[in-house]
Amino acid sequence: MDAAKVLFEDNHIIAINKSVSDIVQGDKTGDEPLSEQVKSYLKAKYQKPGNVFVGVTHRLDRPTSGVVLFARTSKALARLNAMFQEKTQIKKTYWAIVKNRPEADTGRLVHFLLRDTQKNKSTVVKKPVKEAKEAILEYELIAQSDNFYLLQINLLTGRHHQIRAQLAAIGSPIKGDLKYGFPRSNPDGGISLHARSIEFVHPVSKENVKIIAPVPDDILWKYFEDASQSK
Repeated sequence: MDAAKVLFEDNHIIAINKSVSDIVQGDKTGDEPLSEQVKSYLKAKYQKPGNVFVGVTHRLDRPTSGVVLFARTSKALARLNAMFQEKTQIKKTYWAIVKNRPEADTGRLVHFLLRDTQKNKSTVVKKPVKEAKEAILEYELIAQSDNFYLLQINLLTGRHHQIRAQLAAIGSPIKGDLKYGFPRSNPDGGISLHARSIEFVHPVSKENVKIIAPVPDDILWKYFEDASQSK
């Protein structure tokens, strides 16, 4: 793993800027997951004998990029797991590039999502049927180009494919997301959804931590990163 992907590191946690090709944890593809890459990085950097502890605290979909947080100690893992379950203790902000401008430039979306595990897809249903889960997010239009719009998203629940399904439901599917209605794929096979930042109180030191993930090395992403900073 390239050391440049490391966004934050101390004795208890390490944050990585995931690329669209990475999987966070092992799956049926057999590809080396990011968790194992982090172990190899730590083992080499600190010349550690034997196994290296790396705990997965949350996940990002494979076609999504951005910040992923791993625990380096069992104490940090247990505390971070509890914090992620609480939802209010960790703030995750996402950026999404969409072709179709939402009707309102800011909004709060509330839907019920039904997950189809065989198709690996979540569908918005109009009312809370059995097994459907409430999904809530807030979005804001923060930049635009000639053909696309950049939305900043505050995730208030953590449902399967939530951002992808909810934006598609309002007619603004994410660029490159064929599964949720965008007509063309991105050249890298990913989708234009980026976990931009994560904010939390450090599980051990109790200091406030905010980690920002630079956008992928892509002309449109770089344009939007510059445009958002000039606001």
